[in-house]
Amino acid sequence: MAVAGDRIVAVGFDSEILPLAGDRTEVVDLRGRLLLPGFQDAHVHPVSGGVDMLQCPLHDLDSAEACLEAIGAYATSHPDEAWILGGGWSMDSFPGGTPRKEPLDAVVGDRPVFLPNRDGHSAWVSSAALRLAGITHTTPDPPDGRIERGPDHEPSGTLHEGAQRLVAQHAPPISLEDVYRGLMTGQEYLHSLGITAWQDAIVQSDEDFDNYGAYVRAARDGSLTGRVVGALWWDRHRGLEQIPELIAKREAARGAGHFAPTSVKIMQDGVCENFTGAVIDPYLDAQGNVTENRGISFVEPSLLNEAVSRLDAEGFQVHFHTIAERAVREALDAIETARETNGPNDGRHHLAHLQVVHPDDLPRFRRLGVVANAQPLWAAHEAQMDELTIPFLGEPRASWQYPFASLVRHGALLAMGSDWSVSTADPLQQLHVAVNRKMPPSYPHRTDTEEIFLPEERLDLATALAAFTMGSAYVNHLDHESGSIEPGKFADLVVVDRDVFTRPMEEIAEARVDLTYVGGKRVYGSEGA
Repeated sequence: MAVAGDRIVAVGFDSEILPLAGDRTEVVDLRGRLLLPGFQDAHVHPVSGGVDMLQCPLHDLDSAEACLEAIGAYATSHPDEAWILGGGWSMDSFPGGTPRKEPLDAVVGDRPVFLPNRDGHSAWVSSAALRLAGITHTTPDPPDGRIERGPDHEPSGTLHEGAQRLVAQHAPPISLEDVYRGLMTGQEYLHSLGITAWQDAIVQSDEDFDNYGAYVRAARDGSLTGRVVGALWWDRHRGLEQIPELIAKREAARGAGHFAPTSVKIMQDGVCENFTGAVIDPYLDAQGNVTENRGISFVEPSLLNEAVSRLDAEGFQVHFHTIAERAVREALDAIETARETNGPNDGRHHLAHLQVVHPDDLPRFRRLGVVANAQPLWAAHEAQMDELTIPFLGEPRASWQYPFASLVRHGALLAMGSDWSVSTADPLQQLHVAVNRKMPPSYPHRTDTEEIFLPEERLDLATALAAFTMGSAYVNHLDHESGSIEPGKFADLVVVDRDVFTRPMEEIAEARVDLTYVGGKRVYGSEGA
């Protein structure tokens, strides 16, 4: 392959390519390594992930004891910080997935603490934080969230979904400079994993977290090397009146280097582990009995239909968070309404996560031109799945989870993303699970089981790799410029230290990225690469 400037100019045999080299040409000998198009992450949070890395990170810890030790060490080493911020704890590290305030108080003293978990749908808070927010046994649950409580109805230390705002609004805002530093830290980390482009799944310009401003700054000063589509946040507490503001943000960033805020993120439900994922039939309780809880639809379906039709008409792509089967159906219904209202277009709307999909809805993805945006790492037996999910979903719903192969068989176009910092951003670990439906041996939250999770939903490596390159490029409207190795496309490339196609599929996660290029410029190189 030959590269000139930022483009691939030729692909062929040595006899065709080597004569193109000149005296100043850099020649990279793969030495048996694998050259791939740069990975593209279709759903990721690199700015908040980078900020977490600069605060009190808990993402790689797999027990309550390890989390408390890390929090205590951070508090000791940062005595002047008024609040302890960060996050990334795993629900399976705590009984019932809900940590309590008392152990937290023991290691931080009387300082307020706000630590979202790894999926961002719950937060662990200290007694001081609850007091500061005025949360007591008489505080009602907000409509879009829940305060975890003890037998005496006192708040126990975990806040779910919208209840997090009750404390978060009192935490000190993160300065634009710190948000920018988080973007640079997150970008460096993604490049080290071979990721050259991504869609940031929450872009906002709130006073307490302005990653929109950080992206525009980085795009205009040239420090944003990745190619980024921003999914502007849909405020579920407002209605159609916010659409002109979204249009203004899109227009204000037009021409800003590698950043295009052309998508809108609608979070339609929560997650199954805290029973806020929107299901059709109710959840079960710990004894297997049917409850009255069907989760939460954050945007009322009739408003969702109207909002998606308006956004579609304005040329926005809509990026949905849809965990459970009712949310998936509501999002598909909204897109179908938009198609009936506006006619076909090239919006490339996509549904992310797709943990539970009703079989009746599988054919609708192809019929409506909706992309299935998969986060494959979660499709395996691990503690959170086995202890906090399967028992409460019940059958047959538990067997409808992460139906990647079924979606492909029904003709859906598949894209992939990590949802980092919810879970690892490493595409090779995610490809490992997509192909094997088992956690990599090195993953911190795996269980000892060797059981394959719904083996009929395994993908072959070529299909999974295409989803993490061309599929995600399609979502970002970059497929004519990147996503494959072809003359005329950007030289967005990754060199992997081995040819994973010639090794056992059980070893995919052992591979490592050696080199990453964006537009022909090296943005990452491992030691000795």
